[in-house]
Amino acid sequence: MSSMIAVTTTELDERQPLLHNPLSLSNEEVEISNTPSTSSSNASPPPTQRLLSLDVFRGLTVALMILVDDAGGAFPCINHSPWFGVTLADFVMPFFLFVVGVSISLALKKVSSKPLATKKVILRTIKLFLLGLVLQGGYFHGRHDLTYGIDVGKIRLMGVLQRISIGYLFAAMSEIWLVDSITVDSPMTFVKKYYIQWMIAFLFCTFYICLLYGLYVPDWEFEVPSTNLFGYEFGTKIVNCGVKGSLEPPCNAVGLIDRFFLGEHHLYQHPVYRRTKQCSVNSPDYGPLPPSSPGWCLAPFDPEGILSSLMAAITCFLGLQFGHILVHFKGHMQRLCLWSVYSFIILFTGYVFELLGIPFCKPLYTLSYMCITAGASGLALTIIFYIVSLSFEYYLINI
Repeated sequence: MSSMIAVTTTELDERQPLLHNPLSLSNEEVEISNTPSTSSSNASPPPTQRLLSLDVFRGLTVALMILVDDAGGAFPCINHSPWFGVTLADFVMPFFLFVVGVSISLALKKVSSKPLATKKVILRTIKLFLLGLVLQGGYFHGRHDLTYGIDVGKIRLMGVLQRISIGYLFAAMSEIWLVDSITVDSPMTFVKKYYIQWMIAFLFCTFYICLLYGLYVPDWEFEVPSTNLFGYEFGTKIVNCGVKGSLEPPCNAVGLIDRFFLGEHHLYQHPVYRRTKQCSVNSPDYGPLPPSSPGWCLAPFDPEGILSSLMAAITCFLGLQFGHILVHFKGHMQRLCLWSVYSFIILFTGYVFELLGIPFCKPLYTLSYMCITAGASGLALTIIFYIVSLSFEYYLINI
């Protein structure tokens, strides 16, 4: 299940001519329209203004989510990649995270009270995390029997909404506390205003890479459930690892960290690698285990784990920077050109990382995967922004 959030705001920045509607503190969401302002100072402002292209992007992402969720079983080629590689479904989560970052840049352009804004961000993060805990924790009710409540001993602690809440928290906090108060009037002042955010994002990436390739993963064991349908005897299975830097399903550092901090029983119990060739005769779809399948095919693994969610937060940071361009550059063509250039650079960087040996892998949220999906998000927003702008210009000419 994928989800999205709306971002609150307290004030609008009068520097942006498209933002001509100051809203009160009670408004839930502020976005801007792609059409130029035609209201005079005496005219009453409309109740809300929205960035229509961002709304369209959200809507298309929701439609894509529904498509891959409903049709992914019938067409495995558009379902999530079993492990390495990228399919259509693997763009849904990064699209949502990217939209969150853009929305934060619009909502927190001008913060009158940093402690108050911080309190609101923390409360929203907690609410979103708890909502994901209830919706995706499992054991909320039995599917074939009347059991209600939550089994705290087996509840899944991480999930889609939890990942979005983590990305939102890091991006929003950086926008509140790590942005210089200088006025942007040149490319140099733009860089100076936000360079600390880029340094934090770089440190996150470095920290992730060091843990992913530097942590030693020892042998580990897990409990095979007695209800498994694959012919395995229930009991304890040992997974032989003893390696560093492995990105394969059984012996990666992402799974190691999740097992250590969250515990085996609080991870996702039906990981996507059960659709790999080692674990399914119907790969890339789910199916019976092959005769020589390894024991780790039944092991739990959370695709929205701790370390991979830290890397996913970088997608929010990149969306944040695209939003900064929207705030500080007034011309549509300026925005389109800058977005296009940055998107292609990020995409190219992702493919370079892949050539250097960092494969595309959504469950691990590898650096190459983050770059190509964030670059694709930027290109999608650029194209939608251009189409929506042309549509409104045509509409204004013909009314």
